[in-house]
Amino acid sequence: MPESCVETTLLSRRGALKIGLCASAFLATAGLGASLSGCSASPRASGFAILRSSDVVFLQAVIPVMLAGSVDAPDQPGVNDATLLMLDNNLNHLSPALLTLTQQLFDVLAMPVTRGPLTGVWGRWENASAEHIQHFLQRWANSRIDLLRMGHGSLLKLVMMSRYECPESWAHCGYPGPPAV
Repeated sequence: MPESCVETTLLSRRGALKIGLCASAFLATAGLGASLSGCSASPRASGFAILRSSDVVFLQAVIPVMLAGSVDAPDQPGVNDATLLMLDNNLNHLSPALLTLTQQLFDVLAMPVTRGPLTGVWGRWENASAEHIQHFLQRWANSRIDLLRMGHGSLLKLVMMSRYECPESWAHCGYPGPPAV
């Protein structure tokens, strides 16, 4: 093949689509392979009904970044723990289908083969800086890929719903609590 023909093929829209399709197929195969091999079936974390050890590590890294500015620094560790427990409780009341989808989202975020390319966080979650996590969240929120935007929305709603379901958060936002019945 002449050299100019190779350059044209590599720089064409068709070439870019082929690369994207191959990358998508690779990631889908890696995720499916990991779930079928039992790689994603990590044990439940101690003290949790649904959350697995890998989920807790991820959420402990992400929750403080998502709640930044809404929690005073001295209260942060207690708020993170309360939010994590409430999130686990909420997951425990999801339908089996929604729980499976949520666990698949957590699996994609935990596996190194998918975490790096999809989030930009190439190391372990516990070593990720707040800036890297914020960049990952913004990247997913503004992605052209619907699935990533949906994943961001789901993650955001789960964390925020769990945070503001805790009675300790009500005074901060001016909510007096539910009416007495």
